[in-house]
Amino acid sequence: MSVLLEQPASLVAYRPNKPTAMVVVADPRVRSTVTRHLWALGVRDVIEASSIAEARPRVGNPRDICVADVHLPDGSGLTLLSETRAAGWPNGLALSAADDIGAVRNALAGGVKGYVVTGTRTNIGLPTRPGGYRELSGREVEVLRLVAEGQSNKAIGVSMGLSALTVKSHLARIARKLGTGDRAGMVAVALRTGIIH
Repeated sequence: MSVLLEQPASLVAYRPNKPTAMVVVADPRVRSTVTRHLWALGVRDVIEASSIAEARPRVGNPRDICVADVHLPDGSGLTLLSETRAAGWPNGLALSAADDIGAVRNALAGGVKGYVVTGTRTNIGLPTRPGGYRELSGREVEVLRLVAEGQSNKAIGVSMGLSALTVKSHLARIARKLGTGDRAGMVAVALRTGIIH
């Protein structure tokens, strides 16, 4: 596990008692590894969850830190980190199997303290259409990469020398091939399947 980016503030706020944490990661091996690392850092009270649905009931009881995978089976870990921050949790840490710059930007915009690349890739929530992601053309992959960076259709068109309407057509084809119609869903599937990094 390696830290890709960390903001200057300390990861765990000082408290006179033992620090507390919640780890929300679907993959039990990664979840166990993160928990062991937290214990080694002196965090002794760790709650584990494998999904947003499992973690949400615990958000009302603030802890020192929430560690959440960016790609959970029932949604984005960034959404959960935003909810914990709003509920008074001082620290959030995002995990991901990919070091995608768009995901890093989204995490930092959501107020996380750090972003960790786990180096493991899980296939949770992949589309059921086998091989659908293999059908993407090189141009479609490039459009998807720019969408992941948060660029608008117009900005993508300018950088690729296309009209915004052509970009919209590419996105419609990508949506059909990946089995999801929204931009965030397309990016999530592309990251999970390794189409973009």
